[in-house]
Amino acid sequence: MYAIVEIAGHQFKVEKDQKVFVNRLQTEEGKKVSFDNVLLVADGDKVTVGAPAIDGAQVGAKVLKHLKGDKVIVFKKKRRKGYRVKNGHRQSLTEIVIESIAASGAKKAAKAEKVEAKKAAPAKATKKAEPKAETAAPKAKPAAKKVEATQDLSKLTVAELKEMAKAKGVEGISSMKKADLIAALS
Repeated sequence: MYAIVEIAGHQFKVEKDQKVFVNRLQTEEGKKVSFDNVLLVADGDKVTVGAPAIDGAQVGAKVLKHLKGDKVIVFKKKRRKGYRVKNGHRQSLTEIVIESIAASGAKKAAKAEKVEAKKAAPAKATKKAEPKAETAAPKAKPAAKKVEATQDLSKLTVAELKEMAKAKGVEGISSMKKADLIAALS
């Protein structure tokens, strides 16, 4: 029995008890890890192909150790220009051993967490939206209270005077100056 599974962005053909070097995983050494993105499972003559992944299929593995790969030399040169650059690189790898391949019946834990997170996110958004609406309404009220209480229109800005003129139904306020607005509102 073998499976083709996507691990850390790369596809691997794996069998039980096989050791595989993959890009560095965040799991600690000795811990078990499962991969849900199984693309193909073959058991003898029976082959199951996913579109793109098989629902319920899972590959279980154990992290053996974290290490660095062989050094890769990157050499760049442009002829007749005197340009030479030599760089080296060692890829961070994780060695895992495949412990089990389940063709069906496995539960996907990652998707369940995502669904719960999506359900919780709209609740937070509605809570945040409500206080914004509450804070916007009190800001409008004090401006109206100031106008009613003081009636000193010369202390108000032109924008506030134009809003008051709109509320009273005064026409032609766009071309009026502050003194004209005060006169129209008085």
